[in-house]
Amino acid sequence: MSADASRDEVAREIRRHDLLSIPVVDERNRLLGIVTVDDVLDAIVDAQTRRVQRYGGVEALERSYLDTSFGTMIRKRAGWLSVLFLSEMLTASAMQHFEGELERAVMLTLFIPLIMSSGGNSGSQATSLIIRALALGQLRLRDWWRVALRELPAGLTLGVILGCVGVARIAIWQMLGFYDYGSHWMLIGLTVGLGLVGIVTFGSLAGSMLPFALQRLNFDPASASAPFVATLVDVTGLVIYFSIALVILLGTLL
Repeated sequence: MSADASRDEVAREIRRHDLLSIPVVDERNRLLGIVTVDDVLDAIVDAQTRRVQRYGGVEALERSYLDTSFGTMIRKRAGWLSVLFLSEMLTASAMQHFEGELERAVMLTLFIPLIMSSGGNSGSQATSLIIRALALGQLRLRDWWRVALRELPAGLTLGVILGCVGVARIAIWQMLGFYDYGSHWMLIGLTVGLGLVGIVTFGSLAGSMLPFALQRLNFDPASASAPFVATLVDVTGLVIYFSIALVILLGTLL
């Protein structure tokens, strides 16, 4: 193994050939030393710990959780929370843009948490799968289009499933008298259903492409943390949801 090989490359070679150690050589193939399985395990545990922390929206900790001081813990967490908070302000801006529609169709606001969480969850799922595949060397940057071709129909199918569940829930609640969605409840159900299809599809596609974009910019794909993806999908999800509502409910509730 060359001296400038990454620890991921060393780990893959040891795993592929079931080795207990691997020699390290220079450009002239002169032996510089060996890397043992113990060395690789220590490096992998350290690297994965940092990735998991970044994926959770926290700067990597240099020491264990209990050994990290209170001030350091706040500093590591406050930065990401501030960035995410500022990003979530775009969600408020999107809702302000549709303020008139919200006033005329208050019923739509009941499903905003459902819509936003579904899109964020689908995006986080896709991001998790792609980050892990990139870390294991199962995917490379040039495979982005293959991932897109898989995630687009997958997101669409998942969106249809959730959309059907959402429509069924509205219909059951209306028919059993648990809640009265008004005389246009079927149109509201259609709006929610199509909104879920669009948002879950977008969430899956955006969540799968973000790690590729970050790696292309020489950032750690783990920076595409679940909170960051959820924030991105929240903003676009509201736009998709209310755009669909304008088309379907125009002339009735809007």
